[in-house]
Amino acid sequence: MGRKVIQDDTESILTQIVLAMQEKKARNIISLDFQNIPDAVAKYFVICHGGSKTQTRAIFDNVIEKVKLNCKIPPFHREGYVNSEWLLIDYADVVVHVFVEEARNFYDIESLWADARMKEYDSEN
Repeated sequence: MGRKVIQDDTESILTQIVLAMQEKKARNIISLDFQNIPDAVAKYFVICHGGSKTQTRAIFDNVIEKVKLNCKIPPFHREGYVNSEWLLIDYADVVVHVFVEEARNFYDIESLWADARMKEYDSEN
C-alpha cells in the first residue's frame, strides 16, 4: 500500500510539472519514463525548451511554484539559473530539464535515453 502512495505522488509531481511548463508556453514538452529500466537515475525526466533565457527562467520558477503549491514538495536540488541555458530541478523521482533551444539541440539528452518510453505533451493548454 505504501508503494502506491509514492507512485501517486510521482504522478502528481509529473502532472504539475507539465501543467506549469504549458502555462509558460514551453516548447516540445516530453517525458521519458525510466520505470522499466534497471538502475535508472529517476522514474522520469521531463524536458522542454524556451525561446529565450527569460522564458526558461519563467518556466523554471513556475514549475517550482506549482509543485510546491499543489504537491507540497520543494525541489531536492536545482541548478543553472544564473546561466539559464540548461536549468535542472531534481525532485528525486522526477528530474526536470529546461533548455534554451540551442542547448537542447546540442546536448540532445532524449537520444541518450532512447530506451526510455517517451511521451509528448501539447505545448499549449
